[in-house]
Amino acid sequence: MIIKMFNFWYFFWLLLSAGAIVGLYFALRKASERTQKIVLFSILAVGFALNFLKVYIPPYSVDEARKLRDLWMNNICGANIFFFPFFFVMKNKKVKDYMFYIGIISGLIALFYPQEPLAKSNQLGEFWDIVRFYFHHWMLLAVPLLMVLLKLHTISYKRILVAPTGLLLLMLFIILNQIFQSELGYTPVRNGDMFDINHKNSSYIWGPGTNDAIGSFLAIFCPKFFKIIPVGQYAGQEKVWPWFWLIFPCYILVTPLAFGLSMIFDHANFVKDMKALKAKISEWNTQRKQKKVTAVALNEKVS
Repeated sequence: MIIKMFNFWYFFWLLLSAGAIVGLYFALRKASERTQKIVLFSILAVGFALNFLKVYIPPYSVDEARKLRDLWMNNICGANIFFFPFFFVMKNKKVKDYMFYIGIISGLIALFYPQEPLAKSNQLGEFWDIVRFYFHHWMLLAVPLLMVLLKLHTISYKRILVAPTGLLLLMLFIILNQIFQSELGYTPVRNGDMFDINHKNSSYIWGPGTNDAIGSFLAIFCPKFFKIIPVGQYAGQEKVWPWFWLIFPCYILVTPLAFGLSMIFDHANFVKDMKALKAKISEWNTQRKQKKVTAVALNEKVS
């Protein structure tokens, strides 16, 4: 897999992605705010449309079942591709922070470890889908990053918890969406077992998977009580709770990543706040010592 991944095309797409971001930054840095917003929103709008237009290219155009299934937002990046254009026009700072943190994290992971293109057996026949894959995941990284670099949005380290919280809400949407798909008949019912982690387990929402290195790593941070079914048909069995099992891994792993990203743009405020906190602690310690000295003096006077 490693040899297959590190080839000419792997580095070509990485360099092209990085070059496109740098090129857009220099092209837009002196443009008006209105122009910057129009360009960035247009990129997101193209990605939104492309998610539906992909049914006209292989492998979707030659697989009716997949065509219907994959039009839906069935994984983290797919859902973000759908929601980002709407998030971009919102004025809510937390929503914009979510775009920045999760867009950059998921975009980088997809570009540096492009599982979908690597898994394709017919690389040439599905070339346009590979182009689509890279554009979609580049878009998730590029637009939020440029949004901050161009000062259309200001990142705050105080809001880093929107990253794991927003991601969990997104995955809750995905799991409910998948159940809805099954009810409508777009995808098969989960083989009669609601907790079957080997059936359409997008983004690990149903569990860590079988013999999956990434899923097994995430499971390390999942408490034991989320790995045992408490009631019902499967009571006592070792099966993870769908979605719930990701709560601890998300907060434990995503929060420090978001904090690290926030330090690139908001380190000055963090340092300032830490100095203020240190001063308050020092002042509190001084007051406590003074009170102690005063109390001792009063005791000596009384005695």
